[in-house]
Amino acid sequence: MTRTIEGSYEGRHLRIGVVASRFNETITKQLVEGALDCLRRHGVPDEFVTLAWVPGAFELPAAAKRIASSGEVDAIVCVGAVIRGETPHFDFVAGHAMDGIGRVALETGIPITAGVLTTETVAQAADRAGGKMGNKGFEAALAALEMANLYAALPKPETSL
Repeated sequence: MTRTIEGSYEGRHLRIGVVASRFNETITKQLVEGALDCLRRHGVPDEFVTLAWVPGAFELPAAAKRIASSGEVDAIVCVGAVIRGETPHFDFVAGHAMDGIGRVALETGIPITAGVLTTETVAQAADRAGGKMGNKGFEAALAALEMANLYAALPKPETSL
């Protein structure tokens, strides 16, 4: 018989970090509200949530690494919005943010989810921050809960002597 291991959305025992980009703050605030709403709905006590604001999406990975390395959280949710402008700046910032978030998750062994919007327009971002496309902050928080519980159920990594 196949052994199946899955995470759950149960959050009563989880400590969650939320790292939010202040750039495009109108959109990001909605993503943060969605993430916090998700965590509350799934039982994470407010005192088990740490919210850190960074200047922009470029800074998300560094703050996530610092929080993950503290040993004080079970998962981290990164949220922000990178909206394309008239220069290639968008590509560099979005790429760095997403690559960095993934790298930090692998390096630290802490689940880190990315609710970072990469859109062409402010309207597209608004649609994904509580509009007709839902709230990607809520979805990223839900994924963080699932991954934290999955990590707790998975075999523990071997430690080197």
